[in-house]
Amino acid sequence: MLPEKREHPKEKSSLHPRNKHRERYDFKQLIASCPQLAPFVALNKFEDESIDFFNPEAVKMLNTALLKHFYGINFWEIPKDYLCPPIPGRADYLHYMADLLGSSAPKLRKGNPPTGASIKCLDIGVGANGVYPIIGVTEYGWTFVGTEIDPIAIESATKIVAMNPSLQGKVDLRVQSNTKSIFKGSIQKDELFDLTVCNPPFHASLEEAQSSTVRKLRNLTHKKVKKPVLNFGGQSSELWCEGGEERFVDDMIHESKTFATSCFWFSTLISKEEHLKNAYRALQKVQAIDVRILPMGQGNKVSRILAWTFLDQEQQKKWITSRWN
Repeated sequence: MLPEKREHPKEKSSLHPRNKHRERYDFKQLIASCPQLAPFVALNKFEDESIDFFNPEAVKMLNTALLKHFYGINFWEIPKDYLCPPIPGRADYLHYMADLLGSSAPKLRKGNPPTGASIKCLDIGVGANGVYPIIGVTEYGWTFVGTEIDPIAIESATKIVAMNPSLQGKVDLRVQSNTKSIFKGSIQKDELFDLTVCNPPFHASLEEAQSSTVRKLRNLTHKKVKKPVLNFGGQSSELWCEGGEERFVDDMIHESKTFATSCFWFSTLISKEEHLKNAYRALQKVQAIDVRILPMGQGNKVSRILAWTFLDQEQQKKWITSRWN
C-alpha cells in the first residue's frame, strides 16, 4: 500500500518573490534542457517525480540542469567532492541584497534594485562552482570579483566562466594567498564594491562537520548512519575553519573597518542565530553606522543575512549618484 500522497503548495512562499525556484521542480522541463538528468529522476514513495538527494551525482546533475534551464549556463563542472550548493538558497541571498541596495537612499532609487555592470560585487570564497556570479550576472547584470584560497577551486571557476559567453568579461577570479586575511589582498587599491557576499565555513573542525552530517542524515532517514556522505560535497576550507562561523565572521567584521570606504554594504550569511550576539558586539566596536538582519527561509531551514555599512546618508547619496545607473 502506497503512503498517502502529499499535497504540495504551488509555490515555496518562503523564498524571495523574484526567486525563479519558488515553484516545485518541473523535471520534464529540466530534462528537456538537460537530458543527462533523466537517469537520476524516478518516482518516489509518494509517486512524485524526484531525485535521490542523498546521491551526490544526482544533486550535481540537478544543479547542472537548473543552471542551464534558468540561467543559460551550458557548461558547469566542478571537481569531485567540491561543494555543490543549493541553487534556490544562493539565489535568495542575491535577491535580498539587491533589495537592500534598492532601499538605500529611497528617494533616488524608489526601492528599485540597481542593475547593470556598474554594480560590483565581491564574492568571498567563490568556490569551484561560481554560483553567485552566475546568478548575479544573469539576474541583474552585475559584475563580480570572486576570491578563493584554494587554487583548484579558482581553476574550476575560471573554466566555468571561460566556457560560458554570458559570463566572460564580467567575472574576475583571484587567489587569496594570505589565508589569514579576507579583504586584504582581495580588494585592490582604489577598488570599490557595492556589496560583498559570503558563505562562511559553518564548523570549527572536520570532526564537527562530519558529526553534523551524520546527525542530519539520521534525522532525515531515521536510520543508523556511521559514515558521513556529503550529498552537497565540500572541501575542508568550505566546511570548517578554526573557530568556525563565529570566529570567521568576527574576523571579517574587524577587517572590514580597514576598507570602510571601499564598499557600500558588507554582508555574510549567519547560519546559527546565537552567533549574532557576538557579531553585534563586533559591529559596535568597529562603529558600523547601519546594521541589518535579513531573514531567509528555505523549506524547514531558517537562515539570515547580516549586512553592515560604514557610510552615512550623505556618503551613500554621493556613492549612488556617482556609481549607479
